[in-house]
Amino acid sequence: MAHPKRRQSSTRRDKRRTHYKATMPQIAVCGVTGEAHLYHRAYWHEGIMYYKGKVVVDNTAPAQAEA
Repeated sequence: MAHPKRRQSSTRRDKRRTHYKATMPQIAVCGVTGEAHLYHRAYWHEGIMYYKGKVVVDNTAPAQAEA
């Protein structure tokens, strides 16, 4: 079995891997709000958090004091 005589430096290893570039993130447009957002991520729109077109958190409603 062949083995390298010397360890290859991390610089040489990283030079070999330079072909992998960062890609642009995919952007989706919500059908409910029309807001552009990242796929599979919740997003805020006018104080309301949406995920998959449904309301997850609503910060616009006033907080009710518990007695």
